[in-house]
Amino acid sequence: MTRWIGFRHDGAAGFGRLDGETVAVFEGDLFDAPTATGRTLPLADVTIDLPCRPSKMIALWNNFGALAEKLELARPEAPLFLIKPANTYRPSGATVTVPEAAGRALYEGELGIVIGKTARDVSEAQAPDHVFGFTCINDVTSAPILKADASFTQWARAKGLDGFGPFGPVIATGLAPESLTVRTLVNGRERQNFPISDMLMPVPRLVALISQGMTLEPGDVIACGTSVGSGPIPKGAIVEVVIEGIGTLANRFA
Repeated sequence: MTRWIGFRHDGAAGFGRLDGETVAVFEGDLFDAPTATGRTLPLADVTIDLPCRPSKMIALWNNFGALAEKLELARPEAPLFLIKPANTYRPSGATVTVPEAAGRALYEGELGIVIGKTARDVSEAQAPDHVFGFTCINDVTSAPILKADASFTQWARAKGLDGFGPFGPVIATGLAPESLTVRTLVNGRERQNFPISDMLMPVPRLVALISQGMTLEPGDVIACGTSVGSGPIPKGAIVEVVIEGIGTLANRFA
């Protein structure tokens, strides 16, 4: 397993392999044979940045059995998703300012699939070859905006506000996603704990179906959806999304 991290050091952006508390610095293209520079930096000396810059973040709805059962939702035949814009992205450690217009914001801990190779119309058998690794995501949602208009559920606006798509702190490769568990903590108290094995559409099927007619570019992220336990973020709270093998995505919400 390798964990790739983005960082800023002395005013410059970089990326590297995270080895414990040390970053081995690389250069080139993360998704196309990156080259080791031989330099290392203490993790304590860098500011954590986004581990990649997606052209799009695709966020799933109704993809976990336990939540579907609780909400009495039918099993979807195809992925149900929206796209979160780039203004939502924030790295681990960043403070997210919840806009006044958002009202009550909700946390949603999720596993993120990071695409490593261009995928268009791929089969389920081909899909794993296009997956680079996995990351942690908090798919933040404005509850008041979502259903403010009875004629139209405002998914894009409710989930597309500034800072509403933190992800990181790393991209981990070599993981078996079906063995992972997502935990969400709010001010240190566990609020979500669910297995990825409960996904209605596992990783290969998601990538294959989403790629039908939609090109997935290297660095694109698929947020796999959340399960039971999503709830409001208190003012000033620290929300942590924890996935063993990947790490902890932590953000304060001001």
